[in-house]
Amino acid sequence: MISVQRSLTKIDGVTKADVSLEKAEAVVTFDDTKTNVEALLKATKNAGYPSSLKGGRK
Repeated sequence: MISVQRSLTKIDGVTKADVSLEKAEAVVTFDDTKTNVEALLKATKNAGYPSSLKGGRK
């Protein structure tokens, strides 16, 4: 979990990343003028946890 959270929070524009491996989800708050969903997905994959967008995107 820590590696996923660390990978996400290293991305410029990410202000918060709450990761739960038990729930198999991460809730990420980010500035979409600085990063995008694709960069977040790549970060989780690089940390060893491939992911997909669940929904609730605002």
